[in-house]
Amino acid sequence: MKVGVNILNFGPGAKPETLLRWAQVSEALGYHSILISDHVAITPSVRQRYPEPYWDTFASLAWLAGQTKRVQLGTTVVVLPYRHPVLTARLAANVDQFSGGRFIFGVGVGNAEDEFLALGQPHARRGMLANECLAAILALWRGEGSVSYKGRIIQFEDVSAIATSREPHPPVWVGGASEAAFRRTVRFGDAWHPIIRSMASVREALPALTKIAMAEKKPVPRFCPRIRLDLRDKPVDGERQPGVGSLEQIHGDLRELDDLGAEHVILDWFTGDLEATRDHSHGWHMLAILAEKAFDLATERLR
Repeated sequence: MKVGVNILNFGPGAKPETLLRWAQVSEALGYHSILISDHVAITPSVRQRYPEPYWDTFASLAWLAGQTKRVQLGTTVVVLPYRHPVLTARLAANVDQFSGGRFIFGVGVGNAEDEFLALGQPHARRGMLANECLAAILALWRGEGSVSYKGRIIQFEDVSAIATSREPHPPVWVGGASEAAFRRTVRFGDAWHPIIRSMASVREALPALTKIAMAEKKPVPRFCPRIRLDLRDKPVDGERQPGVGSLEQIHGDLRELDDLGAEHVILDWFTGDLEATRDHSHGWHMLAILAEKAFDLATERLR
């Protein structure tokens, strides 16, 4: 199972040099990926959690692509309705090319109504719009010569196909935990990429996802979740989110996700405290401890 890191591209502690340092530390410690979030218009509902400065998703990843060598680069997640799919297809393909095929295309529908309003997009039809965006992007990536697409909302004709570094395209991770998200994942995605807040919800969701895939006669998508990383000195008693607790508890969570078939888990160290985003050393320390423990466990297995 691969493990990656969600690095913060927003808030008072987010600066170009800290984004770069997070990428370098994650790569040096042996983590498999770095992913960042996506917003465009920082409206009142958005800025409560994702305030300025907010570093653009694609610009940031393109910059980091040239300063890393091994680690995968991805989005958790691009809000599909915020950009025209031709633009998104080109931006994502460019990052994939710049990184030598290391890009992961995590996508979602979004929910900030005032951000949709600011961008002139229909919030009430965001699910349909996201589906059409994904269909159009995949058509552009898989096509040859010129591509046309005609949906209920998105339409274009005679647009040149857009090349990526890999055939047929970068992996598509689809976020969300609703039935509509499951269907979107099965229809368009390579992996399901939910934010996990309880193991019980995962154990319920995975059979539902499999059932939809079988009904659609499609392969069951891979499982690539995101969890919290909040390392504590002592075990947390009672109910807790996966990734929160002592080192032993967190490793237990990762083992359980592995048993459930997770192929790639993303660790998110943001607890919601924006001032805490200035303390990058705390996040790096947690990553280092977790990586050291993983190394020790791997060494024990080889003995």
